[in-house]
Amino acid sequence: MGIAILCALTGAVLSAVGAALQHAGVRDVGDLTVRRFTRLVRSRRWLLGFAVLFVAAVLQILALALAPVTVVAPLAVMSLPIIAAIGVRHVTRGFAVAVMAATGGVGTFVAIAARSAVTTDVAPASALRAGQVVAAVVCVFVVLGAFRSGTARALALAAGAGAAYGLVAVLVRDVTTSLPRIPWVSFTGLAVAFLVGAALIQLGYASGPADLVVAGQTVVNPIVAAWIGMVLLDETPDAGRGTVIALVTSAVVSLTGITAIARFHRRRLAGEPTDHAPTSQ
Repeated sequence: MGIAILCALTGAVLSAVGAALQHAGVRDVGDLTVRRFTRLVRSRRWLLGFAVLFVAAVLQILALALAPVTVVAPLAVMSLPIIAAIGVRHVTRGFAVAVMAATGGVGTFVAIAARSAVTTDVAPASALRAGQVVAAVVCVFVVLGAFRSGTARALALAAGAGAAYGLVAVLVRDVTTSLPRIPWVSFTGLAVAFLVGAALIQLGYASGPADLVVAGQTVVNPIVAAWIGMVLLDETPDAGRGTVIALVTSAVVSLTGITAIARFHRRRLAGEPTDHAPTSQ
């Protein structure tokens, strides 16, 4: 499992770098809509970001082939402090606490889940059920994003992408562990979920800061993947009530951190003070 965790952490670092490059590429293109996606291929920074993210994806796939989804998927949140350091010029105390809460919450989640998670097979019925649940969640976030603007829209789209990528993590594990046989239900769901998530990420970049989009995606992603692993795949059969409470608490801490990051950017873009810390006279 150590090799899987190392691959996942390296992938998280590369994901942060790739996200920063793609965000810059989207900003270079200007006003981005679904009809204008072809403009992205003209941006060198976006294409470089795509290449970096491709390598990160390969590492994530390798990690998922070696360890349970419940352990691997949450490690993606480690890209959050890196993208925050890249994208935020003035890091206030409140923003730093929010990033640590989001990152630390998922880090705790991984540590707890790793003690009780076991590898299980993904049955076609479970894959189909997971796809149905995630599709409903993604639709809710897309509708929310359609009626909002700015950071709220960016966060809603990022959360939708995170839900889609959570399903991707589960289905990638099923496809890679089933080779040379191809489970077509999982393979089809994987392709659709990946394309939907990628599109929502780019639209999120067009609406808000890169670190906010990465934060929304990387926190919702493991929570959805872990929920599928725990509830539908029964990867934590020996988890007691205390373990479940600890997992839920750590997830709540991460989501609280994401909310605080969104609030920080909303206040920053509105020209309001972003930290209530006392200033020296």
